[in-house]
Amino acid sequence: MEKIELKIEGMHCGSCATGIQMLVSQMDGVKSIFVDYNSKKGAVEFDSTKVTKEQIIKEIAVLGYQAS
Repeated sequence: MEKIELKIEGMHCGSCATGIQMLVSQMDGVKSIFVDYNSKKGAVEFDSTKVTKEQIIKEIAVLGYQAS
């Protein structure tokens, strides 16, 4: 398992964070995700043999947010 912390730009409220969590948590290989609207950060634990950091960032971008 790999753990990463992402800076997420473009969130306007707690519902934004919830939406990101719901989408990314459904990705194959993602074990857990927590997004905090106040700090504009997300923590993701995932199996790097099934999904990459880049794929997670692209999935967040689908919702209109910028993660790095």
